[in-house]
Amino acid sequence: MLTRLDLRGTRPSPRSLRGILPRAAVDVASVLATVEPIIADVRHRGENAAHDYSERFDGVRPARLRVDPAELTRALAALDPDIREALEVAIERVRKVHAEQRRPDVTTEVVPGGVVVERFVPVTRVGLYVPGGLAMYPSSVVMNVVPAQEAGVDSIVVVSPPQKPTGLPDERVLAACALLGVDEVYAVGGAQAVAVLAYGAGECEPVDLITGPGNIYVTAAKRAVRGVVAIDAEAGPTEIAILADATADPVHVAADLISQAEHDPSAASVLVTDSAELADAVDEELARQVPLTKHSGRIQTALTGPQSGTVLVDDVDAGVAVVDAYAAEHLEIQTREAGAVAARVRNAGAIFVGAYSPVSLGDYCAGSNHVLPTGGCARHSGGLSTQTFLRGIHVITYDEAALADVARHVVTLAEAEDLPAHGQAVTARLRGQGR
Repeated sequence: MLTRLDLRGTRPSPRSLRGILPRAAVDVASVLATVEPIIADVRHRGENAAHDYSERFDGVRPARLRVDPAELTRALAALDPDIREALEVAIERVRKVHAEQRRPDVTTEVVPGGVVVERFVPVTRVGLYVPGGLAMYPSSVVMNVVPAQEAGVDSIVVVSPPQKPTGLPDERVLAACALLGVDEVYAVGGAQAVAVLAYGAGECEPVDLITGPGNIYVTAAKRAVRGVVAIDAEAGPTEIAILADATADPVHVAADLISQAEHDPSAASVLVTDSAELADAVDEELARQVPLTKHSGRIQTALTGPQSGTVLVDDVDAGVAVVDAYAAEHLEIQTREAGAVAARVRNAGAIFVGAYSPVSLGDYCAGSNHVLPTGGCARHSGGLSTQTFLRGIHVITYDEAALADVARHVVTLAEAEDLPAHGQAVTARLRGQGR
């Protein structure tokens, strides 16, 4: 079922690997021309424009932009008890992990009388985007809200597309917001939601940071408003890479490849292995399992697309080089001594080690975050965390003696850069003091 790329007997460079490995093609720039007028219209006409685009793209016109907090309470009361319990477990575990990520302030005495403190200060107001397309994601509410809360963000707003026929976001999304104590929720999605967050509309005041995944139009809109606000990342289609050897169970490998293909026809599922026998067995398992799934058509499209495939390598060492070049959003290690192999990987959004750590666990209840870099961005970026919502501010305190001690060096560097007034700002403080 999966197309094959045979790299046995070769050792391509990282640059070559980036060019030949299967990857979903995402051209965010191609839709900028579509989203920019939407953003401009919402900026100009506000709530009415947002409603117009909801009616056009989502087929429903919300009665109001902000969801009545009573609707959140009602959604939570009506939530299936099993779903509520599962969300509560997810919240507890994600909170436990992200609470540990809060960095303390750091104080460094550079010299006697000269101190630099790095303070970590939360962003004042954040907007969290929760998708509502092929699937609904109350888990994304958890993954976005909990780190922001643990960072100490004062003002948290959630946006999510309105659903037919109510004009409200999905009931499970609303219930998750209620569980987390978030009562500022807006029924708006797509590029228009990003515009509402960036510029404000109706009751929604502008935010400082936008986080959360979305489709290519949401991603393009985030790119368009970057600079007006901060964004977490430009998320593309989800992806999983599995590095496996002959010890891996083909039933597990196939199930995990399917689990990510279930998200979207553009999702990428990549197997990297030094065992042709395992590759054959996984193909057989995919042929058996895919027809039994609820979303078999979507999964089949994703698995047979150019973004998915099997990469055959000589050994696990070569496999590590391949997955490092690929830099997957989700990387599973199903090999002998999986922990040691995982420790050698430098580039991945999240690494799932061994037979009992599937990506699905991380999607919901591992305690880790599932908002992760895609499209190879794990080479330079990490996933959403408490630190995403914090800013480091340097606080510099020098007394007179400490300034005098370094003054000549400041003056020398200022004059070397032809910025003499910089030096004079120092000497003005020391004139007439015998220095």
